[in-house]
Amino acid sequence: MRLLTHNMLSSNIKGVVNGFPLRIEAEKVAEKTVEMNGEFLKKMFEKVDWKAFVDASRAMGYTELPEDADSSMLDSDEFLNRFHHALLELHLEEGALVCPETGRRFPVSKGIPNMLLHEDETLKVVAVKFTFFLLTHVVSFGWAVLG
Repeated sequence: MRLLTHNMLSSNIKGVVNGFPLRIEAEKVAEKTVEMNGEFLKKMFEKVDWKAFVDASRAMGYTELPEDADSSMLDSDEFLNRFHHALLELHLEEGALVCPETGRRFPVSKGIPNMLLHEDETLKVVAVKFTFFLLTHVVSFGWAVLG
C-alpha cells in the first residue's frame, strides 16, 4: 500500500468522529521504483494532508521529508524527489493501520489493507431493508389486485 492510498483512508467504525489519520504499524516495507511525474506530484501535493503524510512516512522508516511544507517547495527538484519517493515508491507490504479513536487494527497483508468492519462496528440498516420489503410487497400486491 502506497502512502498516497494511506493518506485517503479513514476508519468508518460506527460512532467514530475522526478516523483519520490511521496510524501505521509497519512490519515489512518495500521500495518499488516508479517513474516521476512532476505535474501529478504538484496536483497531489494540494490534496495530501501533510502532517499525516510525514508521520506515515516516518512510521515506515523514511525521515527525509520536512515537518512543514508549502507549494513554493515544489520548485525544488530535491523536494520533489523526496515527495515522490515517499508518496509513490514506499509500500507497506505487511503491518497494520490503527484507528486513532478506537485503537482498532486493520491488517495489511501483501500490500492490501483489510478495512472490513465487524458486524457490531457498522450502522444497522434494518429499517431500510424493512421499508424496502414493505414497498416491494405493497407494489406486488397492488399489481396483483389491479392486474
